[in-house]
Amino acid sequence: MRTYELIKDKDDLEAGVKYNRRASRKDEAFAGQKQGQRLVSLDVFRGLTVALMIFVDDAGALFPSINHSPWDGVALADFVMPFFLFIVGVALAITHKGVTNKVVATRKSVFRALKLFVVGLLIQGGFLHGLHNLTYGVDLLGIRWMGVLQRIAIAYLLAAICEIWLKTDDNVDNGYSLIRRYRLQLLMALILTTIYMLLLYGLYVPDWEYQIAVGDSMSKSLSVRCGVRGDTGPACNAVGMIDRRIFGIQHLHRRPVYERTKQCSINSPDSGPPPPDAPSWCRAPFDPEGLLSSVMATVTCLIGLQFGHVIIHFKVHKDRVIQWMVPSFCLLALAFSLDLFGMHMNKPLYTVSYTCVTAGAAGVLFAAVYLLVDVYGYRRPVLAMEWLGMHALMVYLLIGCNILPVFIQGFYWREPQNNLLKVIGIS
Repeated sequence: MRTYELIKDKDDLEAGVKYNRRASRKDEAFAGQKQGQRLVSLDVFRGLTVALMIFVDDAGALFPSINHSPWDGVALADFVMPFFLFIVGVALAITHKGVTNKVVATRKSVFRALKLFVVGLLIQGGFLHGLHNLTYGVDLLGIRWMGVLQRIAIAYLLAAICEIWLKTDDNVDNGYSLIRRYRLQLLMALILTTIYMLLLYGLYVPDWEYQIAVGDSMSKSLSVRCGVRGDTGPACNAVGMIDRRIFGIQHLHRRPVYERTKQCSINSPDSGPPPPDAPSWCRAPFDPEGLLSSVMATVTCLIGLQFGHVIIHFKVHKDRVIQWMVPSFCLLALAFSLDLFGMHMNKPLYTVSYTCVTAGAAGVLFAAVYLLVDVYGYRRPVLAMEWLGMHALMVYLLIGCNILPVFIQGFYWREPQNNLLKVIGIS
């Protein structure tokens, strides 16, 4: 009898240990990650954004509804740029959490931003002439100064400076103390938003004109009548006016997104011939990555920076998800409220409502990816996205900027038109 009781006690003890181990593993699903463990969701989110960019670039011509919105409103393609900026901010918080020498860190950030800006200038400034022209080189009189990588470089630099210099030493143990520690960064985001609003709605936009090519050596001048303040239409907004004044109209993007509006295209929301009564501004250059709109793009990066701070100061998964979801839903609610009251979501202008809706969507998606990958460990289904995220810049340059197709097109049989792209049905 005594032996039986000892065996029974031993079995109960082993069963209890096994149960506790199972319960411990279950609880660890919402416990903090191990020290030094890489946050895979960062790469997966970045990879999803790259995949989304490739998808909308290739399928946008077939399905115009997912392509960039011609003006007001948002489509699937309009989330790509803010998602990149958001994740840049998240990564910044992690890479700059242990800064000891602020001057050195600032110097490195300036150098990185400068390298990114130069690469963007080379790729989108006009050096490569595209899929249908096997030449290279850029006319400095018509170089495009702004672009996707240039905007990311500007936002990265400003956010990095804020992260290095604008934070206190307050302890963080809840959401309120997190706000107190980084209140100067939030104040900077508010200042940038205020500057943007004052310029967008306060600047007077006069009449202006531009020239279009007619034939081989002739040009024609077109006039655009404005004389207004606070207009957010394609023709008379302050965003375009500032770029025309600072950069010069010849240095702006020559295929404006508003050429697909109903006023400018009979195939709207797709490109097409203009209607007979098309307004004069339909063919005017406009840069979707302009100077004033990049102010709000920086705010998106600063919002991502705050999400990255959650990773630094909260080690329990449940706390992180809560700290992400609450502001995300607040941003979404604010975005739809602003849109309802007339401040429409607009990607070319990068309006405040557009900033809020895209940052809120990025926060929700990032939290979902974090739960899937870092909490519950479903890493294998997203290995491709993780690889894309780890090589995002390379993939963007090769595919998003057409470097790979241009390179492949260089191999042809007798005539440049008989190239490999034509064989596989791309050219």
